[in-house]
Amino acid sequence: QVQLVESGGGLVQAGGSLRLSCVASGSILRINARGWYRQAPGKQRELVAAFTSGGSTNYADSVKGRFTISRDNAKNTVWMQMNSLKPEDTAVYYCNADVLSVGMRWLYDVWGQGTQVTVSS
Repeated sequence: QVQLVESGGGLVQAGGSLRLSCVASGSILRINARGWYRQAPGKQRELVAAFTSGGSTNYADSVKGRFTISRDNAKNTVWMQMNSLKPEDTAVYYCNADVLSVGMRWLYDVWGQGTQVTVSS
């Protein structure tokens, strides 16, 4: 069974930092990380940061200059460093990736279960 497992969320004061991790587990050969999304209460899930097909990164305007994503596809791991956190960053954060299973079958658009980030003012 293929899973993406996020961790690193928690409660932090405004201005603080958190580093989220997303690790793929199960019968996999590698992942192709797509990016991070978040969903705040009562709101739709939104893209926070993404990897482009060319290998660069894109960020939502609301997090530019504060968040940085990185990945190591060989280690099946994705990270997001979040600095200068604001109360409006409070949300459940999800990673998203395509996963190549040991059966040489690509599983597209795989999601983790999410990790809660709460920023207090």
